[in-house]
Amino acid sequence: MNSAEANSADSASRIWNLPNILTMLRIVLVPFFVWFLVADAPGLVSQNGVWRWIAAATFAVAIYTDKLDGDIARSRGLITDFGKIADPIADKLLIGSALVMLSLLQELPWWVTILILVREWGITALRFFVIRYGVIPASRGGKLKTVVQTAAIFLYVIPLASLAPWLGVVAFAVMMVALAITLWTGGEYVIEALKLRASGIRAKKQQVQEGKP
Repeated sequence: MNSAEANSADSASRIWNLPNILTMLRIVLVPFFVWFLVADAPGLVSQNGVWRWIAAATFAVAIYTDKLDGDIARSRGLITDFGKIADPIADKLLIGSALVMLSLLQELPWWVTILILVREWGITALRFFVIRYGVIPASRGGKLKTVVQTAAIFLYVIPLASLAPWLGVVAFAVMMVALAITLWTGGEYVIEALKLRASGIRAKKQQVQEGKP
């Protein structure tokens, strides 16, 4: 085996590690989660039956893999470039599909879904826009946002009507907290991106003045 083949084999082995497999499993679970919600709602009217419970269980498993893959990657030194890219994509696919489905089922107002999705994909686009100047690190607020978002979605996905009507009020309250944190941290990321861009531009001008390429 030559050096190129060895490097290729090493890259493949790093991609196919346990954290990345869990991340890919989370992506695979997304269409199943959506299908279970649809199966419970003929004509987009939820029945709060067994399929809804299966959807809730699927969402819970997917969210657990998010925590598990991160813990394993950090503890075993298995953090890869693939994982850095795939992990947030998997999260956004899961959360985004859940929000859209809940709005289609008329359980969550569309304006909540739209605000959260615009923030999520907008910040992702912003990260790519300023990557030439540096990387915007994940903040504690961003991690808290993800936790509260998933908690709110899980409360919605559980068939609350079959348990107690007042739980719907709790779910909406938690979702409002999630929305507030989502928008607040979005603003923080925009400020950080502007600072990063301004710093990068200043550094480039200084290099030009010093005659550096």
